[in-house]
Amino acid sequence: MPLITHARSLRRNQTDAERALWYHLRGNRLQGHKFRRQHPYGRYILDFVCLEARLVVELDGGQHQESATDRERDAWLRAQGFQILRFWNHEVLTQPDAVLERLFIALNPA
Repeated sequence: MPLITHARSLRRNQTDAERALWYHLRGNRLQGHKFRRQHPYGRYILDFVCLEARLVVELDGGQHQESATDRERDAWLRAQGFQILRFWNHEVLTQPDAVLERLFIALNPA
């Protein structure tokens, strides 16, 4: 399946955690920053990305625990100048304010 087709499919079939976080990120709601969801970049699909701030946000379920593929992907993205924040799905659903606070800090480095 081509990457763009797969990304569109992922957008249509969001997880509950993705839907919850997207509510806060869409429409430049987080400090006016534009986020994209399920965005193809290189050979990867990024859960959420703010290209202007070079910030990638990944939401992980149990399948990502200690994933060598994720480590390789993160290393490649860092080499492209991105900062990566990873959250567990349950964090987004049970502690949304803490997740948003970490995003705020990443978007506004001291």
